[in-house]
Amino acid sequence: MRLGTPPVVKVLPATLNRSQASAFLLEVEPVLKTERAQIVFDFSQVRQMDGAGVEMLLHCMEEVMKTDGDLKLSAIPPISTIILELTGVDALFEIYENTSDAVQSFHQFPAHTFQVTEMSW
Repeated sequence: MRLGTPPVVKVLPATLNRSQASAFLLEVEPVLKTERAQIVFDFSQVRQMDGAGVEMLLHCMEEVMKTDGDLKLSAIPPISTIILELTGVDALFEIYENTSDAVQSFHQFPAHTFQVTEMSW
């Protein structure tokens, strides 16, 4: 389980082009720099995304990782899913069908953190 700030949900704008991505980045930058931040980007309102939107996501992930934080994505519509898959960016994020599942995932131990060992008596 992750100690730190409670998860923060940020709803992305309907259009993730250069100007909207820049404006969103200015808004979210303080959260990205929080120590061990737990952030969910909610894509439910996104209707259009271009390369600038993808670049913004990568920048956000890079900033969050600098402080040992985590950034997850949720509620991604089909058109944005295609863009993330074509660019290979989908493999860099944990993606959830809905925002509540993404938030809840911060309160669970990931399966890969457990190591099962056999005791020899």
